[in-house]
Amino acid sequence: MEEFIRSRVPWSTEPSLKTKTDEVGIGFDVFIEGLKNNRTDAEMAAEFGVTEKLIAHLRDHFMRFGVGSIMGQD
Repeated sequence: MEEFIRSRVPWSTEPSLKTKTDEVGIGFDVFIEGLKNNRTDAEMAAEFGVTEKLIAHLRDHFMRFGVGSIMGQD
């Protein structure tokens, strides 16, 4: 007997990290470079003139979803 297998849709309603950094005025490439160089949230927040909480949110997005999410709907 076959098991019902739920399909995994290749899209998300979550905007990409690039979209999020653009919205808050942070350079995407510079942000990624900061992650690559293991800069702290406090260091990046000071550089970009934003809160540590915002950097933590962007870092969390990167860790959960990666660089991009595919947006769409059926």
